[in-house]
Amino acid sequence: MHYYIITGASRGLGKALAETVLRQPDTHVLGVSRHATIQHERYQHQPLDLSDITAVENNLHKVFPTCPNASSITLINNAAVLGDIGYLGEHKSEHFEFVFSVNVIAPAMLMNMFLSAYSPQTSIQRTILNISSGAAQRAVDGWGAYSASKAALDALTRTAQKEQELRGSGIRLRSLSPGVLDTAMQEHIREADVSSFSEASKFVHLHAQGKLVEPKVAAENIISWLQKPTEKGEEVVLRLTDSK
Repeated sequence: MHYYIITGASRGLGKALAETVLRQPDTHVLGVSRHATIQHERYQHQPLDLSDITAVENNLHKVFPTCPNASSITLINNAAVLGDIGYLGEHKSEHFEFVFSVNVIAPAMLMNMFLSAYSPQTSIQRTILNISSGAAQRAVDGWGAYSASKAALDALTRTAQKEQELRGSGIRLRSLSPGVLDTAMQEHIREADVSSFSEASKFVHLHAQGKLVEPKVAAENIISWLQKPTEKGEEVVLRLTDSK
């Protein structure tokens, strides 16, 4: 059985990833999100609000089953929030706590628990995939907390991969930017005022021209890539276009 633990599985890319996996035989998905939107005999829902770090701490043990019959175990840290769009100096302080809790702190805790739980199981394939963003690699005005949180996630992935290589655990960690997806986050972006986000018109045009990637398409490409053998010299932080 191939086990997948996917955060943010109730909508968008996370739901598409879960549904893509479940179309394959011998798979089981544990979805972590506030609400359950998938009904399937091989789907298990774990209700959890990743912005509530105390709740995450208290429920981590429920997210990582023993999986005695596993052929592979994969954690996909997909859940993320953009937060309010606006320039630094114009946010309430809690904005940063919210964005970093969901985008960095909760994924870091999940990575930590995954590595603790499954490092001894050297006979099976173990993978952690963090969903990143192109915004981690460049300055995007109005997205300060989001960009910084994704850059931090990339750095954490690189560090954890180096550690696992030094230990010889065989665990693979990657941080993947999936491109510009047609999700609820994009709807939020298109509503932004140009005074708070100078690139607003660019994303409006991408949507109008049909250039946003459907979550289903991105999910199929991601799962297909995940299930291929790791390429020699593969980058730890990469874009979906690099993985094809």
